[in-house]
Amino acid sequence: MGPLDGFKILELAGIGPGPMAAMLLADMGATVLRVERLEPAGLGVQRPLNCDITLRSRKAIALDLKTTSGVNKALQLVEKSDALIEGFRPGVTERLGLGPNDCFAMNPKLVYGRMTGFGQNGPM
Repeated sequence: MGPLDGFKILELAGIGPGPMAAMLLADMGATVLRVERLEPAGLGVQRPLNCDITLRSRKAIALDLKTTSGVNKALQLVEKSDALIEGFRPGVTERLGLGPNDCFAMNPKLVYGRMTGFGQNGPM
């Protein structure tokens, strides 16, 4: 039990600060569900999932977010979540149909957290 007990978070973050943030939120008691790719993206250091400490304390589901069925399933999860965190490049979630406006249409009370290296309008 922790201060975030009962809080449901959907994680759409693959590498970098997203998994670390989700791990810390889970450590504080939140129920975090990580959306994994069906196939590895080839980003960062490849290691077995059971060896990645940042994946602790949460469950995962594999979805293809480039398909209508994958996006629809993700939006169903958004509807039941208190918060969503994502770490994609600027504009990616909008192209997938999972941007803030899409998610707020499903769940107006959702807290939508973005983590990008240089902000949404930075040099990269």
